[in-house]
Amino acid sequence: MREIVLINITGEDRPGLTAALTGVLLQGGVNILDIGLAVMHGTLSFGILVDIPDNEVATALLQSVQSKAHELNLQARYTPISEEDYQQWVDGHGDNRHIVTLLSRKVTPAQLQRVSALISQYGLTIERIERLSARVALDAPTEQGRACLEISVRGEPTDPQALRAEFFALSSEQGVDIAFQQDDLFRRNRRLAVFDMDSTLIEAEVIDELAKAAGVGEQVSAITERAMRGELDFRASFKERMALLKGLDVGVLDEIGASLRLTEGAEHLFAELKRLGYKTAILSGGFSYFARQVQARLGIDYVFANELEVVDGKVTGVAVEPIVDAQRKADLLQELAIKEGLQLEQTIAVGDGANDLPMLSLAGLGVAFRAKPLVRQSAKQAISTLGLDGVLYLLGWRDRNGCA
Repeated sequence: MREIVLINITGEDRPGLTAALTGVLLQGGVNILDIGLAVMHGTLSFGILVDIPDNEVATALLQSVQSKAHELNLQARYTPISEEDYQQWVDGHGDNRHIVTLLSRKVTPAQLQRVSALISQYGLTIERIERLSARVALDAPTEQGRACLEISVRGEPTDPQALRAEFFALSSEQGVDIAFQQDDLFRRNRRLAVFDMDSTLIEAEVIDELAKAAGVGEQVSAITERAMRGELDFRASFKERMALLKGLDVGVLDEIGASLRLTEGAEHLFAELKRLGYKTAILSGGFSYFARQVQARLGIDYVFANELEVVDGKVTGVAVEPIVDAQRKADLLQELAIKEGLQLEQTIAVGDGANDLPMLSLAGLGVAFRAKPLVRQSAKQAISTLGLDGVLYLLGWRDRNGCA
């Protein structure tokens, strides 16, 4: 009679252990059904599920494994698995998989406990937890830290919308970003990434900077803030703000452009996206004059933004059509996907304002970056704790080897 046995080996890791242990299994026509190995701080955890043809072979084989483990100063433990339990495990292979990603400056036990409790509460089973972020020195400043855990779960949540709402509430409470994605082919096969510019790629709203130079800073900033929160129609608010800039001397543009700072993580993100073969684009309700400067700094492929009309060295205050508003951004995302021969599931969109929501909802991965609560809650995913390169973690990218 056959025996199905789970063999667990633990102990101090060193080269050659896997070969030595699997070498024992060469006898008796053993079939390997599953295998997993992890090393944490020099400690090996090795599991192997085997199908052994009959009891006599099983007894001799397990004695040999025990002897080899003792010889290598390792601990071996055996767990018999019934054919019924094994068949249930096989049948579960077709279950849906999801990825829960925790991003923070520093992951705490409270964050992980609360997230894992919600995963269980909504009928999901954790299969794997892996750290994607690099090892951190004990004395590293927390504000400069990067911590990311990727949790692979099996099953379908009993109430997906309620689970997302719970994750959102927990994110705000615990200071951690929690992403929840389907673990499918597209997650690692995206090839186009589009970005808002102001307060996403750069740490400023350019129209507010122009307004300061024109002496109408407070008026324009108030309108911008309301538009970002979704309280005002973008097109109407854009035209209103543009009118307030009438007469601004074009000479201030270079000065403002030179003062613009890239967002934390932007350079790293674009370097990696380029290395991975992505096409990138700016889809901005800001101005092409400044977007082209950002394009040059980050090596971006496409730029679509608003034109700043200037006559006789002065800004006219007229909004030049077509205005890149919420719908225009969504349309441009679709056009670029078609141009590059991609499905929308293969695209990424990142932005911070209400006018970014249509493109965020269309993209395979839509990320609200350091956004207002309404935008964060409405987007598929949100990052507020880390820099822009936190997007890489949502693709399964690992710090230790720079690969997805």
